[in-house]
Amino acid sequence: MAGFEISRRKVLAGSAFLLASTALRSIGWTQARKGGRLVVAADSEPRNLNPAIVASNGVFFVSSKVIEPLAEASFDGQGGLDPRLATSWEGSDDGLSVTFKLREGVTWHDGKPFTSADVAFSALSIWKPLQNLGRVVFKNLEAVETPDAHTAVFKFAEPTPLQLIKNALPALTSVVPKHVYEGTDIAANPANNAPIGTGPFKFAEHKAGEYYRLVRNDKYWREGEPQLDEIIYRVLPDRAAAAGALEADEIQLAAFSAVPLADLERISKVPGIKVIGDGYEALTYQLVVEINHRRKELADLKVRQAIAHAIDKDFVVKTIFLGHATPSTGPVPVNDKQFYSSDVPAYAFDVAKANALLDEAGYARGDNGNRFALKLLPAPYFSETKQFGDYLRQALAAVGIDAELVNNDSAAHQKAVYTDHAFDLAIAPPVFRGDPAISTTILVQSGIPDGVPFSNQGGYKNAELDALIAKAAETLDDKSRTGLYDQFQKIVVEDLPLINVAEWGFITVARDSVKNIANNPRWAVSNWADTYVET
Repeated sequence: MAGFEISRRKVLAGSAFLLASTALRSIGWTQARKGGRLVVAADSEPRNLNPAIVASNGVFFVSSKVIEPLAEASFDGQGGLDPRLATSWEGSDDGLSVTFKLREGVTWHDGKPFTSADVAFSALSIWKPLQNLGRVVFKNLEAVETPDAHTAVFKFAEPTPLQLIKNALPALTSVVPKHVYEGTDIAANPANNAPIGTGPFKFAEHKAGEYYRLVRNDKYWREGEPQLDEIIYRVLPDRAAAAGALEADEIQLAAFSAVPLADLERISKVPGIKVIGDGYEALTYQLVVEINHRRKELADLKVRQAIAHAIDKDFVVKTIFLGHATPSTGPVPVNDKQFYSSDVPAYAFDVAKANALLDEAGYARGDNGNRFALKLLPAPYFSETKQFGDYLRQALAAVGIDAELVNNDSAAHQKAVYTDHAFDLAIAPPVFRGDPAISTTILVQSGIPDGVPFSNQGGYKNAELDALIAKAAETLDDKSRTGLYDQFQKIVVEDLPLINVAEWGFITVARDSVKNIANNPRWAVSNWADTYVET
């Protein structure tokens, strides 16, 4: 967008007309005493609101205000972390234990005391066996000792890097109450959709298709917080509606680019509205082409290289993301200072090179100009993934590959790709969560069970890469571990088990009256304890 740029720590302001939301009058529209009511756009309704089971941004967006992790990401905190339910953490020299000191004086929303028993239960009964990401990070966790009510000692069967555990704390350590879950079918427990936590807000109600409501926790452990009296998540599946609702002051905040990118230039000029690009630095989304290596043609490296050369990443960034993205060089995003390496091969956009590689691989064009056909499944989660599906179909046609687009809803897409393997190419938006072992190596590691979302379900296997992943997972020295992930990136880009196309953060649009926005790198999925509405 010419003349319009969002940079970190930079906001652009504008305005709107004051209109009370008719849909919310039934639950009371009076300004609150301690910072007011914040009405937020929500474009989806998660089936499970327990982040200890489902560590995903859609769940965190609501539940992070209710259920707390051991630590949160921070711009300024020590080691990039801000203590939450844990006040400190220390690893043993042999990598076989990590000791957490826990916060005292914390109570669950039902009045019961928070103790180390809750941490031990969450880790052993939920994070390790059930959580989508914790099953990898905590696979070697064999016990959690609780010598007192405010100490939890994690014991590992194999050396486990403290670097990994610290990087995992914000996203993978949501603590739930043992007394609510013990002895129940955890996956079916009603608290999964009416969560009980220790956070600054209590879950109040959910009216399907309309809203979620959270209310102030008057007994929150941090004095003077939360500032808000309540948060309303107004369900607006149509993203185009969010911009209008902001302008009408029916909502005060839209996160995760709920306002379409195409509307940002216009709305940035509206008095009373600000556009913010911060607050997503620890939530880098990646646009990835997943490849089913069971397909003979796609098992050929030359074919995969040809597909990589057929993609114009700069065009994708400029046209689909309107400049609000960065071309990817590999599986670790450019903005990750801890692990990113630029020492990887590059696949410049080159249609002639792509055609030559396909010819070399033995896939000549037929009378109709096509070499072969395949099924292409774009993930339905974002408009950008669907738009890239349309683009990729055209890009493949230019090199003689006939791609049939198969558009499914979320459930059908996940089943087709991650359970049934009924795809040739798929488009996914995995999230890089600060450490390759958390959510990135799983995309290329072999032996992942069927049905695990955002994992290697394409049948790719590389013994050298698997060994490297295993070694990095138990290397304790930070520098050595980072060096192993440099090698990891190089092998992935050389062998192309998948193709990384672009990486992006999101945009928040809010009324000027909303204060303390984007003050940590996971702000949209953090607890918002210090956020308030100025009245």
